[in-house]
Amino acid sequence: MQSNNPVFRRSEEFNRPGANTYGNQTYAGNGTSYPGYGQAGYSDPSTWGTGTPGTTPQAPVSTGPMTIDSVVQKTGLSLAVVIITAMATWVMTPAITTTTTANLGGLYAAVMIGSLGAFALSMVNSFKRVISPALVLVFCAFEGVALGGLSKLFDARFGDGVVSGAVIGTFAAFAGTLAAYKVFDIKVGNKFRMIVMAAVFGMVGLSLMELVLSMFGASLGLFGFGGLGLLTAIAGLVLGVFMLVLDFDFVEQGIRNGLPERESWRAAFAMTVSLVWIYTNLLRLLAIFSQD
Repeated sequence: MQSNNPVFRRSEEFNRPGANTYGNQTYAGNGTSYPGYGQAGYSDPSTWGTGTPGTTPQAPVSTGPMTIDSVVQKTGLSLAVVIITAMATWVMTPAITTTTTANLGGLYAAVMIGSLGAFALSMVNSFKRVISPALVLVFCAFEGVALGGLSKLFDARFGDGVVSGAVIGTFAAFAGTLAAYKVFDIKVGNKFRMIVMAAVFGMVGLSLMELVLSMFGASLGLFGFGGLGLLTAIAGLVLGVFMLVLDFDFVEQGIRNGLPERESWRAAFAMTVSLVWIYTNLLRLLAIFSQD
């Protein structure tokens, strides 16, 4: 089962060669016995041993297969870390009033540090062959710091329930996408995966380009609050929904393939990224609509 998604491509289990249409492993010979096995002069393979003579080999410890429950638990824990750190950042930073708007260095620093830390760890987690639960949770903590500071800035500037609307809209998008995926029995093809991932990398590239331009006092307004910002916010929101569809598909295939339980963390990481993506674009979208 090959994947074009970098989050899942590095997983050996998600990309096992030789899996058939139903996710079962196949081997050369289609079950035909090899010469010697079970014939005279050959011992039973179950009696063979490896390692130091006189010692009993220990069976590898198995944590069981990935299940819906394990994915839900890991995703819930990841989102809880994001929400808790976001709330802590909001509470621990100074209140924004007309007298403190000129002293927001700490809040901007929190957003910058959280964003850079989350971006770096998202790259590590995306291309890491063996998923690390600790790195996933640290990523969630950085993401929470960035979202907490960003949400506080948006709330102070736009108000009118922009933040609460974006939070509700994000979970509504998740529930609606999941319902549509199950009810309409959506099937994900390789072409769809390639298009979505190309769009994701394109959007990330545009964000980095806009960041570099802003350092030199220039900007294209792609992620601002004007007409171009509105277009990129809508495109980003649609893209976030498509990312969730990919996540649901990989979870479904992973459970069918009997992946190890630790891969639940990879699925949790991917869904957290998708939900954060949807939230930030919804936040911009609602901010644009709230302007006079």
